[in-house]
Amino acid sequence: MTGPGLGQLEALPALEASLTRRFRTTTTAIVIGDRRIEMLHPESADDLIDQEAFDLDERLPYWAELWPSSRVLAERLTRESGAGLRLIELGCGAGLVAVSAAAAGFRVTATDYYDDALAFTWVNVARNTGHSVDTRLVDWRALEGDLHHFDRVVGADVLYERPYGALVARAVAATLSPGGTATIADPGRVGREDFLREVGTLGLAIESVEQVPHIDGAIRQSIAVFQCVWR
Repeated sequence: MTGPGLGQLEALPALEASLTRRFRTTTTAIVIGDRRIEMLHPESADDLIDQEAFDLDERLPYWAELWPSSRVLAERLTRESGAGLRLIELGCGAGLVAVSAAAAGFRVTATDYYDDALAFTWVNVARNTGHSVDTRLVDWRALEGDLHHFDRVVGADVLYERPYGALVARAVAATLSPGGTATIADPGRVGREDFLREVGTLGLAIESVEQVPHIDGAIRQSIAVFQCVWR
């Protein structure tokens, strides 16, 4: 079940009620810039583990967590002006980055491998910004040819499996407009080096790398934020 299409905010109460019936949910308040974001998400990702899906392709419900990299990327986007610009997120999870991007004025297309992630993302953007975003089910291993091109391509903590390094690089190349910028936030996952190598073979260049410290209670990470452009 994905969220409704653009411009269908009247569907918010029904979709939110459906999610709270189907999942054991919680709401986490996160301050990004000067905005307090109330994120509805599953209380425990462990509740969502599906043995059949794991046996098929080792699929795990990482989307249900609010990862530090998503907070760092959301913070970065909230400082940008997205008016008139199109943005696609690769792996939207529960939607924190999409909320920040929509609040900054971007026309957002949120994508994920999980239908339920898209539903949570649509709800979280609508309830926090009053805007609707486009959502789309996307498998990086079989990108469809009608995804179009975007001024901004973003992804947070999407390199967590080794094959994803090359797959994310190819997804960036397939969706980034000439003159556009891609931003990938990563805490040091196993696919990072493959991502950096593959980017170079596709005609993209790493324009900048910033190490952003993230401290949240006992969690201490350094998040690398890669800016990619066409050569």
